[in-house]
Amino acid sequence: MNKVEIFENERAAGYNQFVETWIPNYNYFLDRLPKLLSGANHKNVLVVGCGTGNEIERFIQSPETWTITGIDPSPEMIKQASDKLQNNKNVTLIEGLVSDLNIEKKYDVATLLLVLHFLDDNGQKLNLLKDIANRLMSGATFVMLDITGNKEQIKQNLNVLKLLLPDGLDETEISNRLNRIENELFSVSEERLSALCIEAGFEQPLRFFQSSIYQGWLTTKK
Repeated sequence: MNKVEIFENERAAGYNQFVETWIPNYNYFLDRLPKLLSGANHKNVLVVGCGTGNEIERFIQSPETWTITGIDPSPEMIKQASDKLQNNKNVTLIEGLVSDLNIEKKYDVATLLLVLHFLDDNGQKLNLLKDIANRLMSGATFVMLDITGNKEQIKQNLNVLKLLLPDGLDETEISNRLNRIENELFSVSEERLSALCIEAGFEQPLRFFQSSIYQGWLTTKK
C-alpha cells in the first residue's frame, strides 16, 4: 500500500495561499494549461491530485468544452474543490486514489501537478505513473509539474527560490520550509524522472517550464 500525503485541517485550508507564495509563476502555469492541451483529439481529462480544483477551474473557464474527472485522497480538498466548482456539470470529483478508478475507462489527457515529490522512489512513484498510464488512451497527453533535480541542483535552486519569495514572510517559516523541501520530500533528478515515465509506459518527457525548483513536463502515453 502506497503512503499517501493527505492535506487536512489548516493545511488544506491554507493550500492556495501556500502554492501562490512558494511557487513563482504558479498561476501563469495553470492559466496556460488549457491552451497547452488544446490539441487533444478529445477533451476527457483526468486531474490526479486535484486538490482544491485550481487547474480544473482553468479548464472550465476556457472557451473549449472539457469533461473533467478530478481525484484526490483528501476529503477536505475535495470539499473545497466542490465548493469552488459549484457542481459544474462537466466535472466529476472523486475522493480516492487513481488505482480506485475503473481501468476500463480511458482518458485523453491527464495532469499530475505537485504530487510526485510526496512519494518515495521505492516503487511508489512508479506505481502511480503506471496507474495513470493504464487509464489513458494511446497517444494521450500527460502533463506534470513537480520539484525536480539532483541534490546539488535543488540546493542551488532553493537559493534562487528564497530570493523570489514575497516580502514579509516569517524567517523561521522560510527556514523550516526550505529544510523540508531539501531533506524531507522525495524529489528525483531529471534523468530519474524520465526513466520512471518511460518504464510506466510514456514517451521521453519534454521539460517545457521551470521556476526555480519546480519543473513542468509534457509527454504522451505510448
